[in-house]
Amino acid sequence: MKRKAFNIDPVTLRSMPFWCVANPLADPFGGPVMTSSDSLDTAKMLARAADEGYIEATSFHDDDLVPWDPKHLNDDLDPKSAVYEKLHAIKAVLDKAGLQVNTMTCSLHGNKIFRAGGLTNPDAKLRALARKKVERAIRIGAFFGAKYFTYWVARDGFEVPVTVDWKNVYSWLAQGLNGAYDYIKKNGFKNYVGATVEPKPNEPRGHMFLPTAGHAVGFIYGHLKHPEFFGVNPELLQHEGMALMNSVETVGYLVSMKKLFFLHFGSQIKAQFDDDFPPLVGPEGLKETVQMFWALRKMGWKGVLEYDCHMLRCDGSIDDPAQARWDFICDCTRATATALLLADRLYSDFNADNLSDGRADLIATAAMCKLDTASINQWMVNK
Repeated sequence: MKRKAFNIDPVTLRSMPFWCVANPLADPFGGPVMTSSDSLDTAKMLARAADEGYIEATSFHDDDLVPWDPKHLNDDLDPKSAVYEKLHAIKAVLDKAGLQVNTMTCSLHGNKIFRAGGLTNPDAKLRALARKKVERAIRIGAFFGAKYFTYWVARDGFEVPVTVDWKNVYSWLAQGLNGAYDYIKKNGFKNYVGATVEPKPNEPRGHMFLPTAGHAVGFIYGHLKHPEFFGVNPELLQHEGMALMNSVETVGYLVSMKKLFFLHFGSQIKAQFDDDFPPLVGPEGLKETVQMFWALRKMGWKGVLEYDCHMLRCDGSIDDPAQARWDFICDCTRATATALLLADRLYSDFNADNLSDGRADLIATAAMCKLDTASINQWMVNK
């Protein structure tokens, strides 16, 4: 069935990806908290979330749905393969629920053979294999009707600058992404309205080749044959916060460049590793999140909000992982509603005309919190 869009300014719909829900909550210091979620079971939970009005879309890495075997690069096309059967079973569930697929992305970070990178791997044979995996992922995305192919920088980065082939590395990346465009067009995959680059400053490598939104836009215009097809999907607050940057500035820049194709959403403690907290969860970032939505609305941007986060490891349930995953979906949508409500207050009640920057920030915060001037003045003079 065709599901009505969410469409609460500036968010047109909400996408909950497979990788968020199925995350078993392992980290570098400990193994998984919960049992793994089979992709078909994850699909059924996402379908339930759609039926109950929490989401309108989903997204996935290829590896989120089915395993990859480099010895069988076309197993998605083989009706006799387990991969083919699983993909069709998942699609039936999503279709019945009316769930759109916003984006697919190729996992070039999980398999150990890509430990030195995928599309920028210094080994030409592994770069070629990465491109074949991307092509398979594009086919899978086309089967599901995905709107975007997303390139996350994954392990395309470095720890030791003196071992990087700086003369060629960005050309290799361009070859990979230009090849993805050519493959989409060659096969007539009409579902793809565009492709995106998701930058990240570091992790899982020490440094990434496209660390910021600005790097991504520059690369798109400087290296890709069809820059109009490519945009950026920043992960906010996380990836900007890791590098002490501000998400409001990032969306402002990308909208001005007409390159904000959609938004990945979560929360982050600044200058830390990639926290991937659920939206609004954690000790900081409330004002930044609200002002980000306020800015998007002021600039007239409308688009997809896609969650890119996971539940807190301490919230994972050993006894009832399914319930923990369901609560996570509900809490993400609750956080979105909260942020949009607070942004609406700011949009409706705040005017910065003739105010100093300091006064404007204080009044904006009061407007967001629905604090009236009389109440604040009473506390000011201790009455």
